[in-house]
Amino acid sequence: MGENKMPSSPPAKTEKTLVMKFGGTSVGSMEGLKQVIAIVSAASRNWQHVIVIASAFSGVTTNLLASATSAAQGNLQPYENTLTELRHRHMLMLNAFSAEVPANEHWRKTLRQLIDQFSQLILAIAAIGESSPRTLDAVASLGERLSVCILTAALQSAGISADSVNATQLIRTNDQFQNAIPDTQLTRQQTRRALSPLLQRGITPIVTGFIGAAACGTVTTLGRGGSDYSASLITALLPADELWIWTDVDGVMTADPRVVSGAKTIPIISYREVAELAYYGAKVLHPKSIRPVIEADIPLRVLNTFNPQSPGTLLTNDEYPSNGTTIKAVTAFRDMRMITVEGRGMLGVPGVAARIFSAVATTGATVPLITEASSEQSLTFAIPSTMTQQVLAVLHNELASEISNRNIDRVWATAEVVIITAVCPAMRTKLGVAGRVFSTLGEAEVNVLAISHGSSDVSISLVVSVEDWQRTVIALHALTSG
Repeated sequence: MGENKMPSSPPAKTEKTLVMKFGGTSVGSMEGLKQVIAIVSAASRNWQHVIVIASAFSGVTTNLLASATSAAQGNLQPYENTLTELRHRHMLMLNAFSAEVPANEHWRKTLRQLIDQFSQLILAIAAIGESSPRTLDAVASLGERLSVCILTAALQSAGISADSVNATQLIRTNDQFQNAIPDTQLTRQQTRRALSPLLQRGITPIVTGFIGAAACGTVTTLGRGGSDYSASLITALLPADELWIWTDVDGVMTADPRVVSGAKTIPIISYREVAELAYYGAKVLHPKSIRPVIEADIPLRVLNTFNPQSPGTLLTNDEYPSNGTTIKAVTAFRDMRMITVEGRGMLGVPGVAARIFSAVATTGATVPLITEASSEQSLTFAIPSTMTQQVLAVLHNELASEISNRNIDRVWATAEVVIITAVCPAMRTKLGVAGRVFSTLGEAEVNVLAISHGSSDVSISLVVSVEDWQRTVIALHALTSG
């Protein structure tokens, strides 16, 4: 395959420490695992210390959780399908990459034990007829634990000194199962205590992403972006010098390449800008998951496992100009609806907005965009389409008196819409940016339903119909070139 040229690698070994996180598409196939072995091998030659964080194989966590949910409803078919897949997929990968018989037998035994745990948990859920958040975390954690076994065995067979580390030994959390919050101080102590001796002995720790443990030792998971969050925490608290997140794209893109054929990799982007993209639906790092390295001011790269020669995207706290372009990136947040509360009786009445959003909060719906008429006679906000009926119901209940008195004329929802967000780093310093955006949309014959330009001053968000969204993205993306 040839030697990989690692982006930004020091020219020779130093005392620096590199953390690399590999996603499910990287570790979950024969091709991907070959690439991971080569990448880790190359990094080990250039960095004094290397730490690897691994996700579950792609699709495994979804199947594990679906098995648990179905079992609680008395349906064991998804469990049986997943059990067969786990055995076949993981054993196949182990046999392909771990040729040494004694080592292979050790890892085969470990895999069998983990798969047996899965069976015991699912059958217990089926017997009780209930799956608690605590039990779901125990089930979900098995994906990373299985993956780390395969990756460690593969690296050892390739001559790399590696050892598996369960993140329950490192990341101490509260007991908020399925979205646990780490205890930073205890996690720092445990991470240094567990990893430093391995690194000093020249061993590459292979750490389970996504999971931690509560004070009682019970496994917890870190929620959305959990493996990225694990890597970010360990990088910041050890501390390490850089974090590289390996995925299946060449970094952060100017747009979704499935929508815009000319989408390009953004060489450098600020954490602030990428947070805007992530919040509005781009398939990039979730802001929560990278917060530890943001606060520690540690550089992060997003790289492609299947194209390791690409420099990817560098994320830093510093903001860089977009080389004269109007827009740096465009993203689309789909499957949304706009809810409008309107009525002449809202004019000048204090507390109406607070009541509206307090009621919406009880449903758990996210509200990514809000607009209000300057006359105060209407307030409009976006929610996920799936939450529409629930949100309308709580608003009609909360505002029943005002609706009855005709102070509020109606509460209604639009058809499905899409929020398009353009990251415009020059917006606060360059005249005419917004004008050029709307001129471009006018030429593309796009009807803009709502606009939001918040205090972040690096982006502008537009609401458009489902029929117009792809045309909107393509039109705005043209502004990334000039």
